[in-house]
Amino acid sequence: MSEQDIASDEQQLIHEWLTKGYLTYKENIYKFHSKYRAGTISLVQKGTAYLNVIGELTHDLFIDEGGLADASEGDLVIAKRVLGKRGTPKATISEIVGKEQSYSVAYIILKEGRKSLVDLKTEYPIGAELTQDELDGYELGDVFQIDNLQNTIMQKLGNIDDPLVDEKIVLAQFNKHDEFEDDVLEIAKSFPPVNAAKYPKRKDLRDLYFCTIDPVTAKDFDDAICWDDENSILYVAIADVSEYVQPFGALDNEAIYRSFSIYLPHRSIPMLPRQLSETLCSLQPHVDRLAYVFEIHLDTTTLEVTSSSVYEALIHSKRRFNYEEIDTMFDGKLKAKNSDEEKIFQDLKKLQKITDALKKERLKLGYNFRSTELEMKLDKDGNIVATTQAEETPSHALIEDCMLLANKEAAAQYERGIFRIHEPPSQAKLQKLYQELSSIGMNIDIKGSIKETISDIQRQAKEMDLESEVDTLIIRSQMQARYAPFNSGHFGLGFEAYTHFTSPIRRYSDLIVHRLLKAINANDTQEGSYVLRNIETLAMSISEKEREASTIEVEFMARKFARWAQTQCNNIFHARISSTDPEIRAEIHDSITGAKLYITNPVNVVLFEDVKVRIERVDIARAKIYAAVLEDEDVQVRI
Repeated sequence: MSEQDIASDEQQLIHEWLTKGYLTYKENIYKFHSKYRAGTISLVQKGTAYLNVIGELTHDLFIDEGGLADASEGDLVIAKRVLGKRGTPKATISEIVGKEQSYSVAYIILKEGRKSLVDLKTEYPIGAELTQDELDGYELGDVFQIDNLQNTIMQKLGNIDDPLVDEKIVLAQFNKHDEFEDDVLEIAKSFPPVNAAKYPKRKDLRDLYFCTIDPVTAKDFDDAICWDDENSILYVAIADVSEYVQPFGALDNEAIYRSFSIYLPHRSIPMLPRQLSETLCSLQPHVDRLAYVFEIHLDTTTLEVTSSSVYEALIHSKRRFNYEEIDTMFDGKLKAKNSDEEKIFQDLKKLQKITDALKKERLKLGYNFRSTELEMKLDKDGNIVATTQAEETPSHALIEDCMLLANKEAAAQYERGIFRIHEPPSQAKLQKLYQELSSIGMNIDIKGSIKETISDIQRQAKEMDLESEVDTLIIRSQMQARYAPFNSGHFGLGFEAYTHFTSPIRRYSDLIVHRLLKAINANDTQEGSYVLRNIETLAMSISEKEREASTIEVEFMARKFARWAQTQCNNIFHARISSTDPEIRAEIHDSITGAKLYITNPVNVVLFEDVKVRIERVDIARAKIYAAVLEDEDVQVRI
């Protein structure tokens, strides 16, 4: 880390680490001593663990018994490298510098006849305490955000009986918030409308027939596409967020802190203020917008990219479509309303043939998982009205392969930066997958490659009408995709190099990629060095923020399912067994779909078996639904 990047409140810590020998200092640069590494603790078991090293493309370091000290899963630590008995690298913990959970949520329950403040998920006492008089001033079920580092109560969130507290709970555990500070909003409001005359150096693409294709509820339009069939050129235009969000400053600091937009069923919590994310940066129709554009020349016979370039441009989207409209058009049931739409429809039909061919070629190495996305509709009180399963359609597939192509081209521009990597699954995880699938009657034939084996499994799953369920198991067996400063390929997509370029409105990773590409194109080595200066730490940070955003989205839905299930106790529903080891779990597939169940009674069931269940009880605090599998003779009433 460069000396100029160190904040004043970090100086004392840096001095301490220099004194302890963790760091070295040379030519205004701080680096870890060769004996020490920083990382996070994972896979803790029987006094051993692994150190996930930060900032290096290296294998995890094993921490043997006695070397873990008081560290626990997810802790940020400094470890000393040591050699194992066979010369293999290991580590021992030197210092714990951060706990995994900086924030948590607690609520008031009645315990042994007295009010007590306990952790929401474990019901263990928390470090922050209230006096008995303070406790008596609150109601049972009152919920609070806790600062675990300071052991203090930050704020009251509401009461556990109120469905509207669910959103506050899932956000508070990671200290997320919707509101932006005044200084951030002032910057966002300060930008004038786009005036093309002020950007003479930008390539003027306003005459091209760009359009956006997004969900019907979308408000932030990251990407627009245009297919020039005559010259076989695909233009992928991306919102030029980096023109507005400059490094340093309040706006960039807030974007780094958030790193991702969060999407809940009823609303979004944006990474950027809505003045940018939904207006000035968003590629709205019929207005001039600043864009960062990949111009990709394709050989439509070989499907090879013959050349590509990325540059700053001006675009003027002719139309904003939703996915349903384009699918209807592909089905021949939507007619153009004007000459612009007629031109766009002609281009999209030709482009679809190209993207279909690209996908077919891509799947020779990559994987095609049948993905279904759960959509949940809530009423004004925060309760479930309906759930639906949204599946990929031709319009989704067209946009996906356009974005994949642009992301691949972006990754090919540099050797060090932000890459989206996905490592192959471990043999242990694959073996567990094969055992699970064998239990449902699949014949697992180990082929010459993982790709061939998985493809054969998917073929059998299709014959058994279990495509989605088996794909879910396959996905669980794989490593989690993450961001890294060096490339190691993307197993799932089958790409040698891949990054995220196409969504800078909602992902900070893409904004960094834009800044880096602009520096490379301008031959600005100083700016390029600046962007890359702390890229290792940044890659780790945004990977963690991505997991946080995903956890928030999943847990929010789980809490809504629990609220719904609480009104359905003793009612009977259709469900499907989703897990048998280490415990039996099921998922409701009925008038409401997707609610996950903990099965309470000992039953002889197999994975993916369709069963009938009776909801027995619900733990609202932990968002857990408990149900019993019924025998046919037990089923008398079905809701």
